Parts: sequence; structure tokens; C-alpha cells
Amino acid sequence: MPPTDRLFEDFQVGDLWESPPVVITAEEIVAYGRAFDPQPMHTDAERAAAGPFGGLVASGWHIASISMREFHRAGGYGNTPTVGLGIDELRWQRPVRAGEAITVAREVVELRRSASSPGQGIVRTRVTVRNAQREPVMTLFSAARVPCRSAVPDTEEPRS
Repeated sequence: MPPTDRLFEDFQVGDLWESPPVVITAEEIVAYGRAFDPQPMHTDAERAAAGPFGGLVASGWHIASISMREFHRAGGYGNTPTVGLGIDELRWQRPVRAGEAITVAREVVELRRSASSPGQGIVRTRVTVRNAQREPVMTLFSAARVPCRSAVPDTEEPRS
């Protein structure tokens, strides 16, 4: 079980988490597509068959949303309130089709105190979503602001 609270000092560079497989259904693809990315490849199986992927595929934003949901479902930051600071280098590398299973991996790649708010730390992670063949379907780097135990840093050196 993840801790109730995960503060900045509880993270280490190299910490790795991976979700159990998540199967993406056609119904989920269409519902997400209709609500947030209404392109035929995400909303209409018949029209998608004539499209660039030869069938219905999940929106990349749907996959990104699932990656966040699964990390939080597993208790990634526990009950600690965090603030997302952004994502970098978002890449959608392969389509995800109805019935496919994906896994989400998140690795801590950098830890540093906030220069403007020393009572907060920045946790930077590499997110990789893979299909059942372990091929990456989406990658990105994310950064979140996480509270520290104290406003006084143990060291001024970034951990990376």
C-alpha cells in the first residue's frame, strides 16, 4: 500500500511504478472521442476503417488521461496535494486499438527544491505507456510540485 502522505523527501531518483494492464474498449474510445476529440478515427468504427489507421483507435489524449488515472489510482502521491506543472516531450508513437491492453510506467528522473518556494519540491517523472508487446505507445515527461517536510533544504544540490 502506498503511504498516506508522500512528501518530496519520500521520493528517490529511479523510483519506478508500473500499472496492471488496462484494456481499452471500443465503447470507451467512442465515448472519450465524442466528448473530447471528435474525429472519425475515435468516434465512428465504419468511417475509421477507411481512415489512416484502418480502424477505430483511442485518442492520444485518452491515453494520456488513462496514464494519470492509473498513477493516482495506485496512490502515486498518496493523500498529498500536488500541483501539476506541465508536461514535456509528449509523443504518441503507436495507435491503441479497441481490445488492446496497455500498461503505464512512471519513473522519477529528477528531484529539486523549488527556487521560488523552498517549502515545495519538484518531482519530474518519465511516463511510458506500452502495449501488450511492450512497445511504447506514448511517452512524456511530467513535473509536479510536492510539499516538503520543511522549508529548509537538506542540500542545495539537485538529485538527478
